[in-house]
Amino acid sequence: MSDLLKLTSVSRHFGGLKVLQDVSFAVKPGTISGLIGPNGAGKTTVFNLITGLLPPTTGDITLDGASLVGRKPHAITRSGVARTFQNIRIFKEMTLLENVIVGMHRHLDYGVPGLVFALPGYRAAEKRARDRARELLSWMKLDHKADDLADNLSYGAQRRLEIARALATEPRLLLLDEPVAGMNSTEKTELMREIVTIQGRGYTVFMIEHDMRFVMGLCERISVLNFGKIIAEGGPEQIRGDPQVIEAYLGREDDEVSVTPGDAR
Repeated sequence: MSDLLKLTSVSRHFGGLKVLQDVSFAVKPGTISGLIGPNGAGKTTVFNLITGLLPPTTGDITLDGASLVGRKPHAITRSGVARTFQNIRIFKEMTLLENVIVGMHRHLDYGVPGLVFALPGYRAAEKRARDRARELLSWMKLDHKADDLADNLSYGAQRRLEIARALATEPRLLLLDEPVAGMNSTEKTELMREIVTIQGRGYTVFMIEHDMRFVMGLCERISVLNFGKIIAEGGPEQIRGDPQVIEAYLGREDDEVSVTPGDAR
């Protein structure tokens, strides 16, 4: 199976500060994969490089064999990459339905005349968008709140809304930046099931997450980043027993979610 996402010898320097050094890993299509590491390891920088918010100093990043280096963020989104953010970015003054429809803007091709004069093509496109938005909200168990303001949602529900909006871009690769940050144990368990459902619908998921039980219960392959370098790669059991990983990251217990590898499946 060919790689959907591939980083090859990627480095990122800010002046004399080497945030990433010779980072290489790949994500297979149709999988759930994870990138873990302690605070300051460079994980969010990796996401920013993939999505074009930063250029790599050296190395290459490809999506399905095509380089993403030098492309603008909107062009990378069009190519099939969507992400959520560690700090939630939703339109709180808009409804849930409107938030998700915003993510579909590149797929709405009715043109300015159709919008101004409410032509049949515009009306049909709007109906398709609303139907699809409600479907995505149902995947995240939010369809019953479709017409509520996003500001009225709990923190965990706002995170699920952000995932629904990312899915509205119809990505080939969904990047989740700490998706369960701020969630309680029940919300985390529910989101685990929802992410497995998303994978089952043909999406590839790649996440950054600090909650080790969440990662171990979901991810088929995990890459470990420490001080800007990949120190280990493998399945959950392999990562769990790696001495370098234990020393760098797993030396403490996290009892927030009681799962073992594969529990969400």
